[in-house]
Parts: sequence; structure tokens; C-alpha cells
Amino acid sequence: MTKKPTKRILRIVLIIASITSLFFVPWILVRAWLAPLPDTVQEQVNDAVGYGLDGMIVYVDEAGKPPAFYAAGWKNREKKVPADPQSLFKIASISKLYVAVAVAKLVNDKHLSLDKTLADYLPELVRRIENADKITLRMIVQHRSGIPNFTDTPGYWEDPPKANKENLELVLDKPADFEPGKKYSYSNTNYLLIGEILDKTLRYSHHQYIKREILMPLELNNTYSLFSEVDLDDVMSGYSVGYNGDLKYNDFINPSGSMVATAKDVGIFLRALNDGSLLNDNEQAIYSSIYKYEHTGLLPGYSSIARYYKDIDAVVVQFVNTSGGYTWNLSEIVYNRIVKILRRKKSS
Repeated sequence: MTKKPTKRILRIVLIIASITSLFFVPWILVRAWLAPLPDTVQEQVNDAVGYGLDGMIVYVDEAGKPPAFYAAGWKNREKKVPADPQSLFKIASISKLYVAVAVAKLVNDKHLSLDKTLADYLPELVRRIENADKITLRMIVQHRSGIPNFTDTPGYWEDPPKANKENLELVLDKPADFEPGKKYSYSNTNYLLIGEILDKTLRYSHHQYIKREILMPLELNNTYSLFSEVDLDDVMSGYSVGYNGDLKYNDFINPSGSMVATAKDVGIFLRALNDGSLLNDNEQAIYSSIYKYEHTGLLPGYSSIARYYKDIDAVVVQFVNTSGGYTWNLSEIVYNRIVKILRRKKSS
């Protein structure tokens, strides 16, 4: 006798909860998600700018077709310069893919060992990073080190330190987030440390190594390891919700996210990484054991997504020059809709 009333009450509670939750969902996201799917990628990019994003660039490389470029909105909002698909963009944490490739190549060449510890590579940090003698290079690459993330420091993005040493100081002598290897937790500190390990092992800048071993073989002439290497006029401006200035001039030099590139260059790199043309068989096996084949990136003023889809044999790279508020959620919705458009065309 009590089961039916209980189920009825439960249904009523769920309905009320669902209705109530709608008041807390940003309607711009609901609108973007529920809108009819456009026929073309360009229409979707145009719609995205209509939702409040300042500018967007999309690069699509479908096997057997010439690469396609799409853009809408502004490259520079103040000067009313339209978005240019050939613009340079701060790719943020997509940079980690290039660093991980460098690690795989150096491990294959026996210059690095994935099983050596942080204490082996940077002994000066033994008493300053907890578990340094247990944290292996493999764990650092895989974000399983337990080392705190320096960008999680309260107020970090209000006035971020520029020097890598200053960024590292933010987490030195702090307790570990967890025992090495026990969990996964994304930490930019991991890749800061990898940069230090690479520089020490190579005895020169890992940026030079990446240029020689990755960028030059793929003829990525519009990819740079540091913002200081580029012509500022070529870089897409960056904006944040609630802030009126251009964030383009903020320089982030950490190996976890310092690179600047065009969407095309990122797309070429990503396809080469996924189809095996960048690495030899041994290097590919090593890479597959330590890191992933896609990435997103986020810096003040910039968000990026770069993924390869095996089912449609396509690379899709999306750059958005607005951050803050719900812009990241909106960017993901738009990106997923672009992939749906491509899949629909592929199946038709």
C-alpha cells in the first residue's frame, strides 16, 4: 500500500527539483544547446559569436579533403579587426602535448628514464617537495605525482609570477595532495618540473629541442614556444568577461602552457601525433603509455580545444578569445555541435 504513494511523491519531488534547477542554469547555455543544428560549420561559428564570444577560429582537417578554415567575430575588438583563421593564438595547455612528445623521444633515446624519480633528476628539491624520492617521471607526466598545482594558489591570476622559479616557489614546502601514483590530479607544476628536467638533461633549452625534433620536421613554421618570439600584431587579442582590456600582452612562460601557434599548425601536429607519422614505433609505444592524444587549453582571454576523431578521420581545432563567466561551457557546447555537423555530413 505504501509503494505507490512513495513513487508518486518521488516523481513530484524530481519534477520540482528539475523545474527549480532551470532557474539556476544560464539560459545562454540552454539556448546554445537546444538550438537547431545548423547545416554548416560556418553557421555554427557565427552563432557562437552571437552568444557573446568575441571571436572564434575553427580548423577542420578531414582525411581526403583540403583543410577547412572558419572564423567569426573579432581578432581585435577595439580596432574592429575581424577574426583571421591564420592568426597566432595562445594555445595554453595544448603545449603539454609537445612536451610529452619530447619526453617520449628522449626516453626512447635513453637520455631519460620514466622510472627515475624527481630526486634523481632534481635532487635540490628533495627536502622541498614531499615524496620527491617516490615520484617518478612517469607519474609527473601523467599528473599522478600529488604535487600541488601552482595555478590553484588563491588569487594567482590577479598578478601571476612570470619566472618559472617564482611559480615553483608557490608550492615548495607544501604538503602533497596525495601519495604518488594513487590518484590523478591535473597540475601545471608537473610540466614546469618536466621543463626543468629536460633543460638539465639536454644542457640546453627544451624549447630548442622541440623546435628541432617536432616543429621543423612537420614544417610548423607558425608555432612558437614563447610569446616573446612572435610579432604581437599576428596574435589574436584575448578578452575576459567583466574586464575591458586586452589580455594579449600577458606573458605566460611556463612549459605547461607557453606556446603560441595557428590553428592549422596545431591541427597538423595533432594529426601527425595520432596517425603515427611524428614518432617511430618505439616512441609511439612510449608516448601511448604516458599521455593522451588530445588536449584543451585555458588562459585568461583564451580557450582552445584540439581533438582527433577516428570515426570520421578528422582533426578539429577550435580557438575562442573570450574567457570567464560561462564562456568555457559555451565553447564546449559549440565545439561538440561542430563535430555533430561533421558526423552528419559524413554519414549523409
